[in-house]
Amino acid sequence: MNWKFWNKNKSAENKKKKSAGREWFDAIIFAVVAATLIRVLFIEAYTIPTPSMERSLLVGDFLFVSKVNYGARTPMTPVAFPFAHHTMPLLGTKAYWDGIKLPYYRLPGLSEVKKGDVVVFNYPMEADSPYYRPVDKRENYIKRCQGAPGDTLSLVNAQVYVNGKAAPNPPGEQTDYTVTTNGMDVNPDILAELNVSNYDNVPSPTMTKDAAAKLKTYSNVKAITPNYMPAGLTDPLNPVFPASSPQKYKLNPNNKNFDWNVDNYGPIIIPKKGWTVKLDSLTLPVYGRAIEIYEGNKLEINNGKILINGKETTTYTFKMNYYWMMGDNRHDSLDSRYWGFVPEDHIVGKALFVWMSWDDNGSFFSKIRWSRLFMGIH
Repeated sequence: MNWKFWNKNKSAENKKKKSAGREWFDAIIFAVVAATLIRVLFIEAYTIPTPSMERSLLVGDFLFVSKVNYGARTPMTPVAFPFAHHTMPLLGTKAYWDGIKLPYYRLPGLSEVKKGDVVVFNYPMEADSPYYRPVDKRENYIKRCQGAPGDTLSLVNAQVYVNGKAAPNPPGEQTDYTVTTNGMDVNPDILAELNVSNYDNVPSPTMTKDAAAKLKTYSNVKAITPNYMPAGLTDPLNPVFPASSPQKYKLNPNNKNFDWNVDNYGPIIIPKKGWTVKLDSLTLPVYGRAIEIYEGNKLEINNGKILINGKETTTYTFKMNYYWMMGDNRHDSLDSRYWGFVPEDHIVGKALFVWMSWDDNGSFFSKIRWSRLFMGIH
């Protein structure tokens, strides 16, 4: 690659032929710069490491994620090793230097984050964890957006409602069921054909609604019932914040104002930029974390009075938009039901399509899931 600017001020007669080493150096520099720009501004590859999005996305799916759709987020930690996210391969050391930090800024995009989009974002709970990392260096998560800024969201028996209307359910959405038979076990080949899964942390078989309906037609299956947690019963996996997190925000399981669980939750209003919320004992546990941790304020409670940055107040106006993200595998997903809102500065991009899918459990000739290659993500 003969860059003209590299040799400016040299006449054609005075140019010296580049050495092989210089040619390689130029090529490597160009490749690193070009790949970094593409990765930051346009598109990046990701892989699915956990089953939280099954059966929409499977463990071993390799995705391309668009930075253009929502607008590329400019680097907030600009000094970093190329192609490494937050940790150096093999070495295990930091792959960035946080001595220089830039403010959040996003280039114009094709659209806003929409309900139903499959979105890659940085894990918000790292903001105050012992493993604190800058926003753009936090772990990447992938979930489906179920609520946009300003929406009122709730769950009733695992059905998501947005602004009072039932939200469309993804075709790959699944949960666990109790299967009652006449004493005869279900043929394992049938379970495999219906893509019924068994996860270590979920005691019952997990499947989609379509698979459950088909399984119910077999003569030895007497009943099949989804394992929804009843309303009013607090989830034993109640939102747990790290010990370093201010406990005044925690949704106390003994507080009957928040006896929510993974299947019956809310209603809750998702913050929107410019929206003003009244602060009291009901709203502070829901929005206090966003006000202090994500928006950078000092929030205190002194003699029953709420202080923000040292000034007594009863309201707060949000500076950013927020989103509600959930996994399609409803009973095996760590998502907004456990840690709340995703701030807009944590959004990375929109998942576009699967370019490769690798099944570690497949036989030698079926490691590649051929039917999923170049499959669009919906």
